[in-house]
Amino acid sequence: METDKWGRRIRAFRKLKGFTQEKLANELGISVSVLGEIERGNRLPTEDFLQRIADCLKIRVEELTPEDE
Repeated sequence: METDKWGRRIRAFRKLKGFTQEKLANELGISVSVLGEIERGNRLPTEDFLQRIADCLKIRVEELTPEDE
């Protein structure tokens, strides 16, 4: 499922950049439970939200994009 791929990549970059779920959620202005749902693949992030995540992590949105199968 594609939502799983987004979630795994977001989680990997979050950890790589030294963010806890709580810290990143606070930066994004969302709850930890919403971020957790995205990382677990239960919620698909919008393009706007992906840009906000990329900005917080200081990466490009393209880096979050799941690779083709």
